[in-house]
Amino acid sequence: MKRLVIVSNRVMPVTSKKVMVGGLAAGVLAALRESGGVWFGWSGNVSESPAAEPVLTSQGRISYLTCDLNARDYDQYYNGFANQNLWPLFHYRLDLTNFERDWYESYRRVNQDMAHKLLPYLTGDDLIWVHDYHMIPFGEELRHMGVADPIGFFVHTPFPPADLLITLPCHENLFRSLLSYDLVGFQTANDLRNFHDYISRETGGTVDPDGTVHAHGRIMQSGVFPIGIDTEDFVALGETHEAQRQAQRLAQSLIGRDLIVGVDRTDYSKGLLTRLRAFELLLETYPIDRSRVHLLQVTPPSREAVPEYARMERELDALSGHINGRFAEFDWVPIRYIHRAYNRRELAGFFRVSRVGLVTPSRDGMNLVAKEYVAAQDPDNPGVLVLSRFAGAARQMDRALVVNPFDVYAISEAIQEALEMPLDERKGRWSEMLEDLRREDIDHWRESFVSKLVAVNRKQAAGAAGAAGAAGALRAVGGGKKRAG
Repeated sequence: MKRLVIVSNRVMPVTSKKVMVGGLAAGVLAALRESGGVWFGWSGNVSESPAAEPVLTSQGRISYLTCDLNARDYDQYYNGFANQNLWPLFHYRLDLTNFERDWYESYRRVNQDMAHKLLPYLTGDDLIWVHDYHMIPFGEELRHMGVADPIGFFVHTPFPPADLLITLPCHENLFRSLLSYDLVGFQTANDLRNFHDYISRETGGTVDPDGTVHAHGRIMQSGVFPIGIDTEDFVALGETHEAQRQAQRLAQSLIGRDLIVGVDRTDYSKGLLTRLRAFELLLETYPIDRSRVHLLQVTPPSREAVPEYARMERELDALSGHINGRFAEFDWVPIRYIHRAYNRRELAGFFRVSRVGLVTPSRDGMNLVAKEYVAAQDPDNPGVLVLSRFAGAARQMDRALVVNPFDVYAISEAIQEALEMPLDERKGRWSEMLEDLRREDIDHWRESFVSKLVAVNRKQAAGAAGAAGAAGALRAVGGGKKRAG
């Protein structure tokens, strides 16, 4: 059994399941808790003189290898190329990309440096799984160093069409790096099609019906592996004392009113401004909802050093204040806007007491909040999920009320439909989605990707051995003829 080595931009050692973590961290932690192994990446710390060697710590069956970044690389690699080039580009926001050659050079340098730091800790019998847009060149750097272990890559974000990708000045070198992996996985079939289209149009390569890619003299595999959640764990979280206590406290504050809930970090991809405008339209169109519903929007801060995020915070503050000022009564405020994080049990309690869950990103790789909202519901009185059609989750959760996140009228009408939906219909929609979440949970995601990576590596090894044997036979035949001559 090969040792699992996870590589990601940020390593987040978490000892408690209470802590709120993002989709990537939640998936990685669940995978490592099940199988054990190593998690390698940036510590989250910025120092003047980062240590030459990574720091090793352990928690149970998981070993953490972490490196610091210096201030220049943090600014250019992380805030620069990763979050002002790749993140907006991958979320179809070409208007927010800002290419600087120094940023790309730093991005490549950090990936190379981190690959060098991991190399001494590899055993030669590892299965290496690299995650997300920060680390695209990482596998190529390991190959340059002679690493022959199976290496897979998973794209947590959307993967945009070729016409957008080619606007990146370094796209040829960057995306050629993906061909160094044995397997590249995507969230949805649409993302996979975009990757295949790029391969065909920009590399002159070909793609077989089974997802095998032939390009630049390399053969690798690609496929769809939608990430799930630890469904049973989140169902249980919704029934814990802390979740029930938070749900009861929140319900008491509602005084019989219905709750609409949204939980998103501050990011322009989450559709937050449009969501608030849709809620404002709801109150305009349906006066009956005034003093009858609350919107609880939990929005933890994110990447505040990036100018677009700081500007968005100001816009959200202004818009929520405008709506509250316009509609509030002395005993009712329509929006409860909270700019901080809550732990997972608290969020489970919020989800459980809410009548409507709003998940309306303009573009999202998957969005696990949608899945957690469904998992946390009270079976006897479940809420309704309103979900963007441009979230990867919409491909699996079609029993939600699926909306166009750019259409404030559609979102407003979906909220009203959710508020008025009969209990039997709510139960039917919820039970079907929960069944799907249980079938395609975080374990299914991990096992399907890892088993495919192992199978691809074995197939390639067998092919290489066969080719070497054939070449040897030809040499022997050729040599025999020469001696005979």
